[in-house]
Parts: sequence; structure tokens; C-alpha cells
Amino acid sequence: MKVGPTGPRMSPPSVRRVEESRPAKVEAAPAQTSAPREISDSMTIMGIPEVELTPRVRQALMTLMEEVQNLRRDLQRTSDRLAEVERLADQDTLTPTANRRAFVRELSRAMSQAERYGTPASVVYFDIDSFKDINDTHGHAAGDAVLMHVVDIVMRHIRDTDVVGRLGGDEFDVILSHADDATTMEKAEALVSDIRTTPLSWQDQEIYIEVSYGASQFEPGDNPDRALAAADQAMYAQKRNNRQNSGEAE
Repeated sequence: MKVGPTGPRMSPPSVRRVEESRPAKVEAAPAQTSAPREISDSMTIMGIPEVELTPRVRQALMTLMEEVQNLRRDLQRTSDRLAEVERLADQDTLTPTANRRAFVRELSRAMSQAERYGTPASVVYFDIDSFKDINDTHGHAAGDAVLMHVVDIVMRHIRDTDVVGRLGGDEFDVILSHADDATTMEKAEALVSDIRTTPLSWQDQEIYIEVSYGASQFEPGDNPDRALAAADQAMYAQKRNNRQNSGEAE
């Protein structure tokens, strides 16, 4: 008979039950909703809740805020007055056009821009023919109305970039930006034609107005005096031709 080895008997290793691994089920945490902010209906002064202010501090802050508001109003009124003073300083005393000082300033600016960017620009000089006769026949009030009538027609036919100025009496000038000789002459002729065919109604009468003009396109190195003188000379040359054609003595 076969006898097995002697000695302590070893127990078999324990067998663990291995379960199939499954992904762990993770439950979503409930969304954290922020509690609504409590809306306070207490007033604030300069960012400080009124409830945190002592009566004396509150009164001081209210006084300070009132003084600031007064200063702002005073500053706005001063700014408005300065703007009005500047406007009056640049505007003709009778017509809604630039006076000579303002017109020459704008002319110098337009000439500088035309030379810098190489764009054409011109100045046109207008003069009302026989303006003295209008004053003598119908009175100076009629003469003022004629000036306003002419300016109204001119202003309705120019662009926002153009500038109209009254250099004296019955003489007006217009700066035409981006206008070469051909464009300038076309615009001037259209203005003269409109003035000629649109009489002024004055005390049940119609006053017909004749206008002479001269134009000068800016040249490199020009200055306002030379440009105005050139346009003025061209205007007087046309006025002489008109008088000779009508047989009127100069």
C-alpha cells in the first residue's frame, strides 16, 4: 500500500468570486442654484447706502452733490455762450454767411488742403449789378432784402463742403471745393441764371437782380489775397462787358 507523505496538510487556497467590473454609477450632484440676491430698496448716495450714513454726513453729501450739479450747469451755460460768441464773431452782421475774417481763414484752409492733396478748388466772386439803384429806388430795406434773397439762392445750390462769405456791401464769395475750372464756371453760370430768373417780391413789386461774377482756381503757392484779387478782377471785367453791352456808362 502506497503511503503518502507525512506532515501537516495544507488547505487549498481560497477562491474569491470576482464579479464582472461595471462602471460605477455616478449620480449627478444637484445643481447649485445661487440664491436670488436680496434687492434692497434703500437709497444710496454716492454709492453709500443711506442706512449707513449719519444725518450730518448725509446732509454734507447732498450739499456737495447739489454744488456739483450747479457747477455743471454753469459750465454748460458758459460753453454755450462761448459757442455763440464764436459764431457771431465769424458771421456777417446781416446775412447767414461768413464775414471777411472767417472767410479768409476758410479760404486759407481750403487752399492748403487743395495743395496738400492735389485736388482742384476755386473761389467765385459775385457782385450785384446796380445795387445802388435798387437802394435809391426801393429803399435800403429793399436792398437788404435783395442781399438776403441772393444769399438764399446761393446757399440752396452749394454743398456742405462749400463756404459762402460776404466781403462787403453787395459782394459775395464762394469757395468751391473739388471744383476745376469747368465745374466752377458751370456752377457760377447756374447760380447767376437762377438769381436772374428768380425776382424778389417786394411790396407788390418784383425786383429783378443782375449779378456779375469772376472765378479763380487755386494755384500751388497761392495765398488768399492773390486768389481773391484774381477773382475780383475777373468779376469786374465781366461787369464792364455787361455795362458796355447795355450802353450803361461806368
